[in-house]
Amino acid sequence: MAWVLKMDEVIESGLVHDFDASLSGIGQELGAGAYSMSDVLALPIFKQEDSSLPQENETKHPPFQYVMCAATSPAVKLYDETLTYLNQGQSYEIRMLDNRKAGDIPEINGKLVKSIIRVVFHDRRLQYTEHQQLEGWKWNRPGDRLLDLDIPMSVGVIDIKTNPSQLNAVEFLWDPTKCTSAFIQVHCISTEFTPRKHGGEKGVPFRIQVDTFKQTENGEYTDHLHSASCQIKVFKPKGADRKQKTDREKMEKRTAHEKEKYQPSYDTTVLTECSPWPDTPTTFVNNSPTPAPTFTSAQHNTYSVPDSNSSSPNHQGDGTSQGSGDQLHPSATIQETQQWLLKHRFSTYTRLFSNFSGADLLKLTREDLVQICGPADGIRLYNALKSRSVRPRLTIYVCQEPLRSIQLERPDAGNGDSSNGAIYVYHAIYLEEMAASEVTRKLALAFNIPLHQINQVYRQGPTGIHILVSDQMVQNFQDESCFLFTTIKAENGEGFHIILK
Repeated sequence: MAWVLKMDEVIESGLVHDFDASLSGIGQELGAGAYSMSDVLALPIFKQEDSSLPQENETKHPPFQYVMCAATSPAVKLYDETLTYLNQGQSYEIRMLDNRKAGDIPEINGKLVKSIIRVVFHDRRLQYTEHQQLEGWKWNRPGDRLLDLDIPMSVGVIDIKTNPSQLNAVEFLWDPTKCTSAFIQVHCISTEFTPRKHGGEKGVPFRIQVDTFKQTENGEYTDHLHSASCQIKVFKPKGADRKQKTDREKMEKRTAHEKEKYQPSYDTTVLTECSPWPDTPTTFVNNSPTPAPTFTSAQHNTYSVPDSNSSSPNHQGDGTSQGSGDQLHPSATIQETQQWLLKHRFSTYTRLFSNFSGADLLKLTREDLVQICGPADGIRLYNALKSRSVRPRLTIYVCQEPLRSIQLERPDAGNGDSSNGAIYVYHAIYLEEMAASEVTRKLALAFNIPLHQINQVYRQGPTGIHILVSDQMVQNFQDESCFLFTTIKAENGEGFHIILK
């Protein structure tokens, strides 16, 4: 009771600056009993740095409470604000709790409220230059966002929206009477905003802030209800776990007397009340996923074998190794670029490049794409953009005789013998696999033969014998070998065989 009376005296007298000292004295008087109130003492509201808050708000019962499911650091002084470590890109739950007493804010009963979640700078120096800092980050990470909402994991959130000009904020509606959890992902790391980057720098802290508004008479959610925030640091994946472990090991080495000066680590982080973010609520654009475009039959990514006019992939620049539908042109619109990404199995990045035209995407360097998409997909996307074909393991040239071969008369045949002056046009067959089935498939595609009608492929050997083409035979083909082939009906009358000569 003495503790409660002294706390009331401090608040009523307005001695905010003496509040920490008073609590310190109280803690010493309570001795070991101070830890029985650790849940209260650990809250950063006891060291409220924002003097712009009205003093009566310190005793006012907050209408909402936001709890982030991430452990606080044990290496924080007793009356300092909590610090929570997060992993870059990992989803963390923020539970949106209705904390109203009976009769509080009755006008929102049965109605939705809007919350805006932001990741902002904790350091005031960086707050003054926030726009420049975020623009620099955007330049280095084109198409990425600082903060995202993990929609599939979130519960009870409605009408999720983002603003392309505000990469560090997301908004949604929710019903205070229902269970609501928003899963957030922070994509920026604390060391990205340090002045010098030589390794081992201390990363800058961020803040996660939640501002909640109710609907006004004109239907807009601009009437402020409540704001709360917490201090975080963001590490590369798994870095937060290592930092938490390091802090815990450091605390274990301290004496019992030293440990009394530090907060215990809690499994969750309670966001503490603060003043609302100065930006007024803006109209956000819908961030619903772009529907997948419908492809016509001509747009399907069917495999095509280069014809006789195509050059070998071994010699780039002599011809086009891919059809025009497989290349992304600089004149491609944003929608065409999205279709190209989907067609080439980059659907994961359609949202990331949602505002990129063909020219924008083609301007990105290999290093840019690796940084944006990671090494594996970045290199694959770069190769696809540059139309780099897979180098074939074997190239053979094949011509069909005699009925389907194409004979072109040379205009200057010296002896006048058309048979000697005729040339046969061959098709280039590029084998990515050294297998007989690959030869069969490529022959069927090159000469428009139904694959199911080809029973066997033989090679004509000495004295006209027919040798079955096996994987081992294909592996012993010489590169750029030339073959004539003919077809004969199968013995059972179903399908036919191909004879390579």
